[in-house]
Amino acid sequence: MAEEKEEFHKEVEKSIRKKFHKNIWCRFTKAVRTYDLVQAGDRIAVCISGGKDSMLMAKLFQELRLHNKVPFEMKFLVMDPGYSPKNREMIEANAKKLNIPVTVFETDIFGSVYNVEKSPCYLCARMRRGYLYSQAKEIGCNKIALGHHYDDVIETILMGMLFGAQVQTMMPKLKSTNFTGMELIRPMYLIREEHIKAWRDYNHLQFLQCACRFTENCANEQNEENTSKRLEVKRLIQEMKKTNPFVESNIFKSVENVNLSTVIAYKKDGVKHHFLDEY
Repeated sequence: MAEEKEEFHKEVEKSIRKKFHKNIWCRFTKAVRTYDLVQAGDRIAVCISGGKDSMLMAKLFQELRLHNKVPFEMKFLVMDPGYSPKNREMIEANAKKLNIPVTVFETDIFGSVYNVEKSPCYLCARMRRGYLYSQAKEIGCNKIALGHHYDDVIETILMGMLFGAQVQTMMPKLKSTNFTGMELIRPMYLIREEHIKAWRDYNHLQFLQCACRFTENCANEQNEENTSKRLEVKRLIQEMKKTNPFVESNIFKSVENVNLSTVIAYKKDGVKHHFLDEY
């Protein structure tokens, strides 16, 4: 039995190096290089939620540790915000199956936000990040790594414009404002979600999709939350792609090519600047 488990995680690792070398491994290492995400001496808390993205990220970090010339350390951190026993068991079973030595810590975030009527998901996300920063710092880490991917980035750009009346993006890295010396990195930044799903399916893996008390019926990847704004935007992008095959890369590049001389106003460090100020 032990030999079978060892053989399985080795096959998963092989798939990253071979079959998904171009679409996953190369894009992971490109993001690490392009955005300077990992430096010598880093102690990185690789944060695992139990979904496909963070589980793949953990395996990619293991590969990076083997092949990277820059020495760094990592801890695989799982926060249990109040999972059902079934979902908690699935996360731990997958981690063991994939040879990911996780450290689990518990919070009561789900209980805290369950009766919040306005933006419970936003509050939950903020609280999760705070706890992850705090725990990571406590165990001696200077960075937390989250598993957001390319599709998350372009969807966030459009969501900000359509629902938030602002132009912003999900940054590949940022410094914490509340935890001195801590930084957040997103090394999956250039990886497409379709390739993550392909890796999952190729290896016959099943992960959590969502596990909070608002959506307990979607405990696996096949049951998606059909009313979310993110899914609405995802569908909009797919519809636009039918007539413009470059729409996704154009959305991504739009926040790399901001021309401030054609922008009516922008904010920097909390201060609003208007084009009439220097007209």
